[in-house]
Amino acid sequence: MIILDELRVEMVGYRKEVEELSDVLRIKEAKERVKELGDETAKEGFWDDLENSQKVLQESKALERKIDKFNKLNNSLEDLITLIELSIEEDDESSVDEIKAEAEDFKKKLEEEKLATLLTGEYDNSNAILTFHAGAGGTEAQDWAEMLYRMYNHWAERHDFKVELLDYLDGDDAGLKSASILISGDNAYGYMKSESGVHRLVRVSPFDASGRRHTSFAALEVMPEIDDSIEVEIRDEDLIMEVYRSSGAGGQKVNKTSSAVRLIHKPTGIVVSCQTQRSQYQNKDYAMKMLRSKLIEIKEREHLEKIEDIKGVQNQIAWGSQIRSYVFMPYTLVKDHRTGFENGNIQAVMDGDLDGFINAYLKSLSHGTLNK
Repeated sequence: MIILDELRVEMVGYRKEVEELSDVLRIKEAKERVKELGDETAKEGFWDDLENSQKVLQESKALERKIDKFNKLNNSLEDLITLIELSIEEDDESSVDEIKAEAEDFKKKLEEEKLATLLTGEYDNSNAILTFHAGAGGTEAQDWAEMLYRMYNHWAERHDFKVELLDYLDGDDAGLKSASILISGDNAYGYMKSESGVHRLVRVSPFDASGRRHTSFAALEVMPEIDDSIEVEIRDEDLIMEVYRSSGAGGQKVNKTSSAVRLIHKPTGIVVSCQTQRSQYQNKDYAMKMLRSKLIEIKEREHLEKIEDIKGVQNQIAWGSQIRSYVFMPYTLVKDHRTGFENGNIQAVMDGDLDGFINAYLKSLSHGTLNK
């Protein structure tokens, strides 16, 4: 029973951490705010102002999700302690393995919640727009861009985030030249912002009959999805709109009609595209949203005072210094060059196991030790 006694002491010790987490997350204040918002929805004429009512409901739902997530974490700890104590009382060691597994699951979830408290940026709780670009190198680079595309889709699935395809341009023979997806979920941008940059692949190319080792590059841009409450002035005379026929991934991902929209922002040279919606109007609406998000993301990252101060910086952000290397040959290793975090299980990483890299980035960012 020594194992169970030790587990009980360890789990009881976590009560203090959970209590501290409650203070950091301001759970008490969140509950009070939910009550205030509930009272507001009950007022006469609340639904007359649709814009305000939507904001109130969104805030209330976000707070309720936070409270619910914390309550589940707290309840799982108390249930676990109760289970351990019952097993000790009944002198039952048959459940030790189950209890150990539940304890590890709790510790993992607690660590995730603690990391989430580091997401304090203005847009960290926003959805994330990810745009993939194949580097120079033809088919090899385009195949690598598609591998990254699949990797981030897998990551989103692991976290029960919703993924919506916005744009997809096939590679010449394989892979993709560019693609954009929208990942929706709590703190999606806060987690995904760590992934923005150039990703380097080293492997024996399946497209090289000689079996030589190749180095390929692909870039990922990550932007927060900006809601309509944030005003961004984009003048009509600064835009060029092109309409073209949709194409992508063998016709499986998009509707092949002449409704795809490409927007070019003349002052900065930024180009955004959307081809997955049903109509040209919807595609333009999504493309404008992507453009607004990209302009605001650049403004924030470059510490600029106004959107108008952005002049051609998109080339700098598209092909900045590489952030991570994925080595398939002569050994297997994924290494982040900013934090030093490594994972030798490259297949798990390609299947979406990115939490170690993301967590290391957030911790380094909060401690001011990030090697940018």
